[in-house]
Amino acid sequence: MEASLKVLLFHFCFLLLLLVNSVVTQMEVVPLSSSVERAALFDLRASLGIRAKHWPIKSEPCANWTGVHCLNGRVTGINLSGLRRTNFGRRNPRFAIDSLVNCTRLVSFNSSGFYLPGSIPDWLGQNLSALQVLDLSFRRLSVFNLSLNTLTGSIPSTISALSNLTVLDLSSNSLSGPIPPEFGSLSSLKYLNLSNNSLASTVPVQLANLSLLVDLDLSFNSLFGSLQRELGGLTRLRRLLIGNNDLGGGFPGNLMINLRDIIFLDVSSNNLTGNVPDLTAFPNASGVTLNFSNNKFYGNLSSDLPNVDLIDLSSNYLHGLDVHTGNNTFLSGNCFSALPDQRSSNDCETFYVLSGLPFDGNSTAPVQPPIPKKSSNHLKYVLAGVFGGLGVIVIIVIILVLMLKRCNKRSTNQRSANVEPIQEDGNTNDQNNSVDIVSFTNSFTYQQMLQATRGFSGTNLIKHGHSGEVFSGRLEDGFDVVIKRIDMRTSKKDCYMSELKLYSKGMHTRLVPLLGHCLEHETEKLMVYKYMPNGDLSSSLYRSASLEDDGLQSLDWITRLKIAIGAAEGLAYLHLECDPPLVHRDIQASSILLDDKYDVRLGSLSEVCAQEVDNNQNVITKLLRISSGSESTTPSGSPPSSCAYDVYCFGKVLLELVTGKLGVSMSEDTSTKEWLDQTLSFINNYDRDSISKFVDQSLVLDEDLRDEVWAVAIVAKSCLNPKPAKRPQISHILKALENPFRVVREEDFSAEILRNNSSKTSWGAALFGNWRQSFSGSTNSHGQSQTNKDGNSGTKLSGRENSQGSGANAESIQ
Repeated sequence: MEASLKVLLFHFCFLLLLLVNSVVTQMEVVPLSSSVERAALFDLRASLGIRAKHWPIKSEPCANWTGVHCLNGRVTGINLSGLRRTNFGRRNPRFAIDSLVNCTRLVSFNSSGFYLPGSIPDWLGQNLSALQVLDLSFRRLSVFNLSLNTLTGSIPSTISALSNLTVLDLSSNSLSGPIPPEFGSLSSLKYLNLSNNSLASTVPVQLANLSLLVDLDLSFNSLFGSLQRELGGLTRLRRLLIGNNDLGGGFPGNLMINLRDIIFLDVSSNNLTGNVPDLTAFPNASGVTLNFSNNKFYGNLSSDLPNVDLIDLSSNYLHGLDVHTGNNTFLSGNCFSALPDQRSSNDCETFYVLSGLPFDGNSTAPVQPPIPKKSSNHLKYVLAGVFGGLGVIVIIVIILVLMLKRCNKRSTNQRSANVEPIQEDGNTNDQNNSVDIVSFTNSFTYQQMLQATRGFSGTNLIKHGHSGEVFSGRLEDGFDVVIKRIDMRTSKKDCYMSELKLYSKGMHTRLVPLLGHCLEHETEKLMVYKYMPNGDLSSSLYRSASLEDDGLQSLDWITRLKIAIGAAEGLAYLHLECDPPLVHRDIQASSILLDDKYDVRLGSLSEVCAQEVDNNQNVITKLLRISSGSESTTPSGSPPSSCAYDVYCFGKVLLELVTGKLGVSMSEDTSTKEWLDQTLSFINNYDRDSISKFVDQSLVLDEDLRDEVWAVAIVAKSCLNPKPAKRPQISHILKALENPFRVVREEDFSAEILRNNSSKTSWGAALFGNWRQSFSGSTNSHGQSQTNKDGNSGTKLSGRENSQGSGANAESIQ
């Protein structure tokens, strides 16, 4: 019988669910019937910059717009909380809700957490008579106790005309001025939160008229005057938070009698004084918190305290304590003689004398017990451990220094190709003299930057760089520029300063021209550069031939070699001409910018820093690098400050130019490394036919051009030596690129290597001395060099040699 009843009950519930589901599915959302309200919603969408993801322009607002609620085809609720803006909306946030005036049946408007800077309009309380919930609060960042500057100005008294309002939340903004006394006419109000603002006035006595009020939060403002005893008439009040203000005077006695339903009372951190409130009238109850801390209450606490969840009377001037207290009662910072953590006797006596009050002489601070002396043997053990540990550390450091010196002695010649010599007698005055790094360029206003980028529009966004967003723009005089927007909250604090310091040394022809800056905002710094018509190498290696043609046109080899030489000249300026030598640390195709003539201008200069020097402070770091044989990253994960690292990255750029494979210079993933290993295995300085295995097939090459491509590939391979100390200096690379035929004439550079024992005296020796044995197929089984049928292993020197780069001849290279 019981089982049958269970089965019947189950079937009944199942049928009921089917019925409810059928009714719900048959219900259709009534579309928005008012054209005025439809236009108002679309105006609100545009003025606030709501993303199409949330409010799709071609969808029915009542059915598909997030946070929009309708009833019988009319808008009754708008909830902006959690919605996100478009890029333009984020750049130009404002309190633009004027279109709401046409939503006359609006019951609820919630923008909690939605950034709306500006003042509250007066019309808000005059035209939305049906409004019941108005939430314009902004979430406070509790970790830092900060809130963004959103609503400003004073609270308009016209809000009092919203007679149906039950919830009003304006918390966590920057509102100032008084609390409007007219709020006393909001007879339906149950929840009022004005906390975390800058309101400065007395607490209006008219608030006592809000007989339905359940929650009142006025904390964290600058309210002054006395606590009105009339608030005791709010008998339905459950929460009263008025702490962290400047209220003075006594605590009204009738409050504790009338507010018997209160569960949270907080009047802490004010200037309230007088006898401690009579807590005997407060009933014993769970879930109740009473906070009277950080005031100036005094007198003898001689009554039993109620048994509630928490009572905080700390940091006052109470004494006596002929009471029974629980574990949830906090009394520190008072004048009790029998409790710890109390005020000093002098502090207590001074307060009572200045207040003209009698003071119980027995209420002195407790005597602290003497601190026992630690045994001398224990101290001896501690000292022995400390000095013993220091001795071990000193021995380890000495061993590391000796190992480093031994390694340096063995590889002095090789390391000279990696680190520039330190100039001991250099121009120290240039380093010591302070330079006004912002006076050598134009200073733009933030308004000019907004106008130039159309409010940092998403259509002007070029890319998201590692140091900031990059926008295209046009100044008032029609001059095209590129503007980098650096967010100081997420970027390194000195990233823009390092760029300005670099440009203060002079505007080099191989660096992207800096036109100006805008440093008005603490959280945003703007850098203005000259616009480069041909973009960067990553976007110019292949580009559309014409608007009518969908195909891509490849850069010819002559232009590619010109770009390689220009980039090498830019690095040579940083490595050789700057004192101290500077490291770019971000060489890749996207940082090589091209003007209208495809002349190179190096960009992405926010990572530029001085090269690490050889001193005793980086012994451990150098040992780690020597042992690993690699310099891809530092232990902290950032690019190393070494010229050899720039050379390695430049080698990958050269491979992009030779092979036409995009993304090689910017990627460090496994597939790219595998491709590098395979491609480098094809580059053989004795087998020119191997060029067909890696050269860009879109290039049209005659015999001379093929030799140049082959030579640049060999240079790239020398740059990608896994040992940083064996990579050539940028000066040797530049000379090799300017004279590619010298690279492929084996008899010339081979004889040159044999004549020169030091890599410092010959760019050929520096470029190939450490790599010659690593090329596969370099010798035959008899140890003789492979030659062609004419007895020469190199190509004939053509007249193009003197036309490349600077045109240096064989004698001028040495």
